[in-house]
Amino acid sequence: MKIRSKKVEGIISEIIEQYTYADTSERPWIIGFSGGKDSTVLLTLVWIALRRIREEFPNPFQLKRPVHVVCNDTMVENPIIATYVDEVLAKIQVAAREQDLPIFVKKTTPKLDESFWVNVIGRGYPVPNNTFRWCTDRLKIRPTSNFLHEQIDEKGEAIVLLGTRYEESKTRERSMKKHEQEGSRISKHPTSLNTYVYSPIKKLMLEEVWYIINAVDSPWGFDNSVLFQIYSDASADDYECPTVVTNKKHSSCGQSRFGCWTCTVVKEDKSMSSLVKNGEEWMLPLLKFRNDLVENRNISENRSDTRRNGMPAVTEDGHNQGNYNHTYMIRMLRELLEIQRETQKIKPEITLITNQELIAIQVIWNRDGFFDITVSEIYRKVFDKELSTNNLKTLSQTERRLLSEVCKDEPSHYELIDNLIALQESKTLLVSKYGIHSDVEKRIEDFVKKMDHEN
Repeated sequence: MKIRSKKVEGIISEIIEQYTYADTSERPWIIGFSGGKDSTVLLTLVWIALRRIREEFPNPFQLKRPVHVVCNDTMVENPIIATYVDEVLAKIQVAAREQDLPIFVKKTTPKLDESFWVNVIGRGYPVPNNTFRWCTDRLKIRPTSNFLHEQIDEKGEAIVLLGTRYEESKTRERSMKKHEQEGSRISKHPTSLNTYVYSPIKKLMLEEVWYIINAVDSPWGFDNSVLFQIYSDASADDYECPTVVTNKKHSSCGQSRFGCWTCTVVKEDKSMSSLVKNGEEWMLPLLKFRNDLVENRNISENRSDTRRNGMPAVTEDGHNQGNYNHTYMIRMLRELLEIQRETQKIKPEITLITNQELIAIQVIWNRDGFFDITVSEIYRKVFDKELSTNNLKTLSQTERRLLSEVCKDEPSHYELIDNLIALQESKTLLVSKYGIHSDVEKRIEDFVKKMDHEN
């Protein structure tokens, strides 16, 4: 079925030509799919192009180039978008197989050691801002780059399809045109070796994007009105929402940007605020917690007087600027778990922090020499049940009783041995085992100093 837009039909024809004739190599196509309007339109047009190639060309080998739909989950995505994207990816996977198209879904996530909560509550990293934006690289770039490099290692080169458009901003337009090559649809990736960029929808206007979403049936069988409604509910009052009417239900739409619900780089999360106003009241505690992260970031009482490398971090007027101290990290964790408990009463499928992250936080606290309170204790007080620690080989109750009896004359020895065992257990969980020996030595040195001081 033809689309009633010469411009859109022209883009589909261009994609067909690029896939079949302009590039005869087997370089894989990689589509960065966020589930938002632009990546949805990009995948829709590529999908239609592949389907037409199958229908119009008798050669079964014409569709030999794989198209990878890569979705990055930062593990702190806006829960509404995360749920929507999971449903869409499931549909894409099934529909691609049923329609016999070379489309493959890949979901990437940060390594456990690099997740948001492990860094903030485990290591005490101050939440990101414009001058310390550590999250983008760890949560987004590295996971996707790892998959990209796997494809390059296998095929030699890869082509990344982007849903970027000139109209988004003048800065974006300048950046895109800077790397374009005259006479070629693809251009060299500015930073990745053996990687090329192809932006088929770069000339589409916002109204045309919404026209495609509202007027063209999803080729993987999803109801696009769900996405339209999400944008509509997330549109703040001060957004200019273009009206793209294809039936009476399409009275308005938005152009909100979605990202991490914990994002502290932006001054205000307008999309989450609008979702709350438009019926998603259960998100209000998440919004408040996010705002508290911003408010509490630079409070001296929440910060240490040194950085993690031991360097002093105090201003001339005595303001602490180091990593978060354990008192504040404990408070953050307790509040986050309380929000998760209440949220799961309404949305049981939503997890704000995983058990693996909780265990990793405990490991880091141990390796930093902090044993005063455990993550398991905090979890037990909030949920009134034990934290599942399948990944951690803790001592059994019998072993602890025997150890206690052996050390009954020197209770401090029991504490030391228990601490050392906790440090040793960390080897089994985190990817990085660097420094475990020095951690053990430091704990023993601290113990000896404490004994000397008491004597």
